[in-house]
Amino acid sequence: MDAKQVRSLHESRLLQLANVTGVGIGRDEHSGEDVIVVFVTRTVPRDRLRQEDVVPDELDGIPVRVIAIGNVDAQHDES
Repeated sequence: MDAKQVRSLHESRLLQLANVTGVGIGRDEHSGEDVIVVFVTRTVPRDRLRQEDVVPDELDGIPVRVIAIGNVDAQHDES
């Protein structure tokens, strides 16, 4: 399975996790391999999360990266 298929398969479940605001696909800075990117409002140590809210290190063999981006608000188009 490629990263796009894995994201599609797991996206809805990941979006239900605490602090998760988005899911995408990116490239690892070092290896260049595809990764699943999980955007969160803030990073929280694993031991402070409920087990069911921990973002996995990989999904179906595809590495997962967590990036804290803060709160996301929709912008109104004023044009």
